[in-house]
Amino acid sequence: MLDFMIQCRRDLHQIPELDCALRKTCAYVKHILEGLSCEILELTEGSVCAYFDEGRENTVAFRADMDALPILEQTGLPFASVHEGNMHACGHDGHTAMLLGLARSIEAKRGTLPHNVLLVFQPAEESTGGAKQICESGVFETYHVICIFGFHLWPKVSLGEIYTRPGPMMAKSSEITLYVHGRSVHISRYREGLDTIEASMRWLQKVYEMEKSEFPPEMKRLLRFGHIQGGSVRNAVAADTVLEGTLRAFTLGDFEKLKKRCEEIAHEVADETGCDLELKFSDGYPPVTNDAQLLARVEAFLGKDAPKQYEGLALSTEDFSWYQQYLPGVFMFLGVGDTEELHSAKFTFNESVLAKGLAMYEKLLYLP
Repeated sequence: MLDFMIQCRRDLHQIPELDCALRKTCAYVKHILEGLSCEILELTEGSVCAYFDEGRENTVAFRADMDALPILEQTGLPFASVHEGNMHACGHDGHTAMLLGLARSIEAKRGTLPHNVLLVFQPAEESTGGAKQICESGVFETYHVICIFGFHLWPKVSLGEIYTRPGPMMAKSSEITLYVHGRSVHISRYREGLDTIEASMRWLQKVYEMEKSEFPPEMKRLLRFGHIQGGSVRNAVAADTVLEGTLRAFTLGDFEKLKKRCEEIAHEVADETGCDLELKFSDGYPPVTNDAQLLARVEAFLGKDAPKQYEGLALSTEDFSWYQQYLPGVFMFLGVGDTEELHSAKFTFNESVLAKGLAMYEKLLYLP
C-alpha cells in the first residue's frame, strides 16, 4: 500500500491545480475510485466523495484537501510540478494519497466495518473554503455521518509521530482591511487637508497598544499588519490610505472582542482626525476545535496507539474547522520531521509517513 500511495502522491504532485479548478486532480481521484465498490459523488465544483455502504445505521467520514498553491516549485524533484507557477507546497498531495490508500483498504475490509464510510476529497482549502461548500451540500445529513477525521502533514514534528489535542488547536483567521478617506491638499497647506496616512498610523498605534494592554499575555492571538498604501506623490496630503493585516484567535469570543475594539478605535480616530475610517473583516475560517468527547473515545479505543498530546496552539488556519461546525471532528498533525516550512517553494517530505497516516485511519475505521 505504501508503494501505491507514493505513486499517487507523485502523480498528483506533478499536476497541482488551484481553488476549485481541479479538473485533472478530480479525474485522477475518480479513476482510482471507479475500480472500487463505492458510490462516487460530485457534490460541489472540484470535489469528489466516495461512499462505502456497509449496511450500517451511521457513517464515519475522512477528509483530504486536494488544491495546491500559486508557487513556483524549487524542489528539484524528478516528479516536480509540470504546471509552472503552481505547486503542492502544503502537503495536500500527501493527504489525498493517504485517503486513496484508505479507499483501497476499505475495499479489502468490506463486510467487517462497524460503520459506513464517506471519504471527502475537497477543493479550495487554500482559498475560498471548499469545506464549507461540502457541509452546505447536505451530504452529512443524507448519509447519517456521525463524526469526521483528518490529517495535516506537519513540519518540525518528529517523523511519523501523530499529535492532536482536545479543544482549540488552530486559529480562526480574518483578513482586516482599513480604508481611510480624507482630503488632499498641497503639502505646504497640510493643515487644510485631512491626512489619511497620519490617521491610519494613529489607528495602528492605538490598536497595537490596545492588543498588548487589554488582553492577557496567556491568551494566544495575532493582530498584525503587513501592507499599507496611501497617496500618490510626496508633496500632497494623501486623500486615501489602505492598511491590510490579519486577526487570529483561538475562540470566537476572543476574536469578537478584538474585532469590536478595533472598530471602536476606528470611531475614536475618525472623531480625532476628521477622516472617515472604514474597517472590513473577511469571514475567514472558524478555529479548528477538536471534539473532546470524540477524542476521548479515540484514546480509550486505541490505548497506546492513540495520537500524542499536542502541547502548542498553531496560529495557522484550516478549513477542516467548517466540518467541526456540523459534526464532532478530530484533526491531527502527522509529523514530517525537519523539512522546509509549509508553503515554501522547496517543501517536500519523506513519503514513508504516508504509511503512518494510513495505519491511523485504518484503526479509526473500527472505532465503536
